This record gives sequence, structure tokens and C-alpha cells, in this order.
Amino acid sequence: MRQISPIFKREFLGYFRSPVAYVFLIVFLFASVGLAFFAGGFFKGGIATLESYFVFHPWLFLFLVPAAGMRLWSEEKRAGTVELLFTLPITTLEAVLGKFLAAWAFLAIAILLSFPMALTLGYLGSPDWGVIVSGYAGSILMAAGYLGVCSLMSALTKNQVISFVLSVFVCVMLVLLGTSMFSGFLTGFLGLPVGVSDLIANFSFLTHFDAFTKGIIDPKDLIFFLSLTGLTLFLNVVALER
Repeated sequence: MRQISPIFKREFLGYFRSPVAYVFLIVFLFASVGLAFFAGGFFKGGIATLESYFVFHPWLFLFLVPAAGMRLWSEEKRAGTVELLFTLPITTLEAVLGKFLAAWAFLAIAILLSFPMALTLGYLGSPDWGVIVSGYAGSILMAAGYLGVCSLMSALTKNQVISFVLSVFVCVMLVLLGTSMFSGFLTGFLGLPVGVSDLIANFSFLTHFDAFTKGIIDPKDLIFFLSLTGLTLFLNVVALER
């Protein structure tokens, strides 16, 4: 695992050598904060909480995380540098983890850049800082799940556009599984038992992220995000080795 650090540094610093990274950070910040203020009624609720900010993250991540992760492996394949990478004394697992952690750190920075909102809440009211920290932790964990899916899709193709489309499609499915509309379709139209509908909903990002926004850190939610991330990274390694 000694080679993870050099790959991490190479990939992480590579994000900031391109103006695209700064555009990404600005777009995410304006989109997330804008939705919190205009769609979530940040000031209208009269409660010192960031729930109106975090509630839109599962939907924002549908497009922003694939945009950040689509180049992880598809660009290496297109440029032919993936073969050069694996001629170095490095394992596939180390390469996957190094690239993943760099992209995850970049996404974490994008999420944490909204900290002035938390400071504003502290100035205007008396927020529950535990709930705010929980929301940030849940959002960063959920970003890891999204990114794991995107990294896997990127490893399956050398075309970044195809990687983006595949990532969005899979992530949309993992979000919609937890919506009431989808549950109603399963129980009402297909006639499935409520228990089966609830079981399927447990594979949704929405189901496991909602508790974090309320300050509840449930072990089953942690296990879901960590398991999804671990599974997608394992499949990522398998895809590259094949």
C-alpha cells in the first residue's frame, strides 16, 4: 500500500491544474447554496439548521459526482496511459484506491466550502452543531458511494461521455429506489408486499442519508455507504484486471 500516497498526490493536485476543477467547485457551491436559499427556504423556516442545504445533495450528486469521476479511468484508457501506469511497481488495488481517495478528497472540499452557512447560523441563532456535523459527515460518506459507482463505470469504458451517462443512470436508480413514488409503483401497480417494497428501498441513497440530516448516525447507514463503496471498488479492481 506504499504507492497509494504518490498516486493520491498526483491525482489530487491534477484536479487543480485545470480550470475545470475551479468551475466545478463554483458550480456546486452556487447550486447547493442557491437551492437551500430559494427552494429550501433557508431563512423562512425560522430554525437554525442546515437541513434545507443537505436535503438537495442526493439530487445534486446525480450529475456533479459523475462529472468529477467520469475521467478517473476512461481518460487513462483513451490516452493509453493505463498500460504505462501498470508497468510501474504498483498493484491494481493501490491504483484504484489512490485515484478514488484523490477524487473523494476533492468532493469533500466542494462540500465543506459551504462552511460560511454554518457560521452564519451560529451568528444568527443557536444551532445544534452535532446535527450540522452529522449532515456534513453523511454528505461526504454518500459522495463516496456515488464516486464508487462512477469509478466503476469509468473503468468499463474509454469514453468519458459514456462513463458519465452510465454513472448518472445507475445513480438515478439508487436514488429513485427510496422515493415514495417508486414504492407506490411497487405496491400499487405491481402488487408487491409492503415488506418487499421496504427491502428494495433500503438500497437507496435517500433512505440512508435522511437520518444524517437529522443528526442521527445509525450504524446500518454507515454500513450501507461503506459496503457500497467497498463493493464498487472491488468490482473496479476486477474490471481493470480483466
